[in-house]
Amino acid sequence: MTGPLDPIDALLEEARPLPVPAERERLRTAAGLTRTRVAAAIGVTPETVRKWETGVTDPSGEHRAAYGRLLDGLAARYPAPAPPAPESAAPGAAAPAVSESSPARAARESHRRHQQRRTTTTAEATRGELRERIAARVSTELERAGGDTDAAAAALIKKAIPDVMELFAATRRTARYEHTSYPSLPQIFERPAKGEANLIWEARPSWRHPGLRRSPDGPLTVTALDVNAAYLSALKTHLPIGRLEHTTGGGHDRRRAGVHLIDPPAWHHPTAPNPLGDREETGPVWVTEPTLRLLLQLAGPKHRLIETPRIHESWTSGATEALLDGLRQTLAEARTDAIATGDDVTLTYLKAMYSRFVSTIGDSSANREMMRPDWTHIIRSQAFANLWRRAHKAAAASLTVVSIVGTDELHVAGDWRTVWTEGTGLSEMKVKTTPRTGEPVTYTMTEVA
Repeated sequence: MTGPLDPIDALLEEARPLPVPAERERLRTAAGLTRTRVAAAIGVTPETVRKWETGVTDPSGEHRAAYGRLLDGLAARYPAPAPPAPESAAPGAAAPAVSESSPARAARESHRRHQQRRTTTTAEATRGELRERIAARVSTELERAGGDTDAAAAALIKKAIPDVMELFAATRRTARYEHTSYPSLPQIFERPAKGEANLIWEARPSWRHPGLRRSPDGPLTVTALDVNAAYLSALKTHLPIGRLEHTTGGGHDRRRAGVHLIDPPAWHHPTAPNPLGDREETGPVWVTEPTLRLLLQLAGPKHRLIETPRIHESWTSGATEALLDGLRQTLAEARTDAIATGDDVTLTYLKAMYSRFVSTIGDSSANREMMRPDWTHIIRSQAFANLWRRAHKAAAASLTVVSIVGTDELHVAGDWRTVWTEGTGLSEMKVKTTPRTGEPVTYTMTEVA
């Protein structure tokens, strides 16, 4: 907060009207700011900011002056959308005929837009409150640990699973449908024996360019790139809502999601990674929804890289891509806040939440609230498919793709910054570094015909 104002300036600031409460909240959320950050900048508590945004109270004195300056700055950057201009008829044109039902249609459209705005505002407010809950828990653990960041982070990691399940439940309160936490699942999801995998193939990539070899004098400078928060991005995927139902043959219904037994299409592009991953077995294979959608895309008219995979049978349910999106956005926004403030404790906590959410909702005694192994397989496959698409994007931009591994590692030769922005955002890429020294991972190679 700034220093005391001149008495006259203070009176002028108090006399200046502030935006209405709803607009105050709109400006804050448009800028991606939490109430916690606004409160810290002004010198009040997050609860006080909440009261200002809901009209319970109004700021006064120096707090009003600081808050007013903040709102003015945000309004300049994020102006309220202008109402649509009324259409006017051309000169001499006859007035359009108005049917008897036009007022009713207009009323319904107005109601629809109002409900859409209300839903968006409610979701944004919910995410803001959940981010404040995350910040409060980190603050509590730091206080308990006497400021010891390592101890606080360790305590938060232990609570990551119940905490992320609580956040997930909170993001589902306004949902239009209920998901099933423990549906009956087909036998293909069962492990044949302890320690063995089930029949679902996740298409995990593990590929290295076959025509390249190491050479100290090689002309290719290779950079190892790192995908930021790969599993967090993969929470945006088509997930089955309820119990999986069996079908045989036929095409793919994009309104449903699950797993599918297919004949894997042949891959005739040795200098590019196979979208089905590193699979040595032959014959039909059970793949997840993201893998099948990627294969169908590559078989389509835009790419024509493979033949359309034949689907023998499927286990699917009605699906939505937004089922985990409230949780994903909440954690992503909290991650952005933590990066902006250099808050490593919160970053560690957030990573533990989203990574353990994925790993424990399938089959784990650590998470008793949900058992959806189909979701675990699908989310992992989505992360693998996302990485494959990044490799394809690099190749399309004339970069040499050298290696692709797991969910987040992509090695390329060429100016990769022409393809992606360097940074820590979910859509950005950063250079991998060695754990011990923090040096960027780069090396040279020679291309062999």
